[in-house]
Amino acid sequence: MKQDNWVWGLAGAAAGLLAVDKARKRLRLSRAKHPSLTGHVRMGKRVAGMVPGYALTPDEFFRVDDAPLEVIGRRRAGFERLATLYAERFAKTRAYTAEIRDSIPDLEFTAAYRVPFPFSPVVRERLAAGSFYQAAEGVSLTDLDGNRFTDLTGSYGVNLLGVDAYRAMVQQGIATTADLGPTLAGLHPVVADNVRRLKAISGLDAVSFHMSGTEAVMQAVRLARYHTGRSHLVRFSGAYHGWWGDVQPGVGNPVPADHTYTLADMSETTLEVLATRKNIACVLVNPLQAMHPNAGAPGDSTLVSGRADKRADRAAYAAWLQRLAAVCRKAGIVLIVDEVFTGFRLAPRGACEYFGIAPDMVTYGKTLGGGLPVGVVCGKAALMKRFREDRPADVCFARGTFNSHPSVMGAMDAFLRHMETAEGQALYHGVNAVWNDRAAALNARLAAEGVPVRVANLGTIWTIWHTMPSRYHWMLQFYLRAEGLALSWVGSGRMIFSLAYGDADFAQVADRFVAAAKRMAADGWWWAPEGDAQRALRNGLVREFAGHLLG
Repeated sequence: MKQDNWVWGLAGAAAGLLAVDKARKRLRLSRAKHPSLTGHVRMGKRVAGMVPGYALTPDEFFRVDDAPLEVIGRRRAGFERLATLYAERFAKTRAYTAEIRDSIPDLEFTAAYRVPFPFSPVVRERLAAGSFYQAAEGVSLTDLDGNRFTDLTGSYGVNLLGVDAYRAMVQQGIATTADLGPTLAGLHPVVADNVRRLKAISGLDAVSFHMSGTEAVMQAVRLARYHTGRSHLVRFSGAYHGWWGDVQPGVGNPVPADHTYTLADMSETTLEVLATRKNIACVLVNPLQAMHPNAGAPGDSTLVSGRADKRADRAAYAAWLQRLAAVCRKAGIVLIVDEVFTGFRLAPRGACEYFGIAPDMVTYGKTLGGGLPVGVVCGKAALMKRFREDRPADVCFARGTFNSHPSVMGAMDAFLRHMETAEGQALYHGVNAVWNDRAAALNARLAAEGVPVRVANLGTIWTIWHTMPSRYHWMLQFYLRAEGLALSWVGSGRMIFSLAYGDADFAQVADRFVAAAKRMAADGWWWAPEGDAQRALRNGLVREFAGHLLG
């Protein structure tokens, strides 16, 4: 009997120790998760579902911050002036867009979420400019009304070399593969050349082609899970890796991403979690997060407070990535660097070269396709294999009808060949210093004009931040468009330049940007109360939300 009691006591103690260890690991994971709602998937979805939908009346639209009557009057006059200009200057483009918008859900969504939702109905009615263009040349876009804009959209990351270069590459790619044409029975020989070049660029062993950056990331994660036998992936708060479910937890995903940990970037606790948990297959890194660690990609629709410049120092971010790589290597976790957006913008071998990191897998896309859609995974040979010799039924299937399409492979060949030339290599000579100097010069002008807006950049990728809080920062995008600057649907949250911009082109952008900011300030949108403006803004938002939530 005593022996039985001893056995049961020992078993109980062991169970207690296991419970304590499990609780300690759960606590460590909870501490490593980013404290925002993006780090807590289910809570984030619940809170998003509680936000009441409401629209400000035309009168409320101008006075949500309790500005004085004189300021409200200036805002009304400025808004009416803009609305009249938009109606006259963009008449054909906006009418064409309005006719088809309800049949293209993407247009309906981007129109609705271009600004904070309470302001959206009034903006959609009065400041619509349209979503169609009829021509592109150099650094310019032309809409259906014949208006020429300087292009700051960068084709959402594709347009590194300039639209004229990509137009020529697409034509060259089609000509290179013309004899095979759009036949998908096998591979065009140019694929082998692309593979050899991509292996040299990535420093990795094998390559697979896909139809988009999202697909490339999906396949990289699938392979990591397949070869490690582990279930979970780690991403960092705010990072974008495509629109598929596992990398988009919380708002925007209809189902919870239960096999995803969203952890804090540049965090010691995160490294502890990676070193101790045994269910993590891979860690995804988007180098663009160096611009805003632990924060989402900025967009005018979410711009309320004074978004500060929180860029990580290049050396500090490089040191973090190198420590992250070492921890992952020791723990048997696959490190995947997602270069779909940053690839080839920062250095000839991408952000991996720029930050000095050697991952297990890299994903590319965007500009690599020479102007056509593409996704690429480069990885170590053992990780890229899709089957097991000793378990023939255990495979990791992945296929796409248009993977390695001859025209795409031809355009990619044209891009890679160009980047190997003296002309292509010369593009990188001092390129980051040039764009850093341009950002600094523009910031000096903005400071001298006394406007509360600044720019931040990672090479040719730019965003803006503000020196004060305001409910109306998002209005800047409409003043910029009135000055002839074309922005993507997230507005001033992401401005992307091509290397086709010369000094004269950039000088024109700077002049227009400063003029827009000065006009917006003169129209009263950046008024702030005396005292703690941040607290006043926050309290006003709480009252507004509570009033609509409680009816």
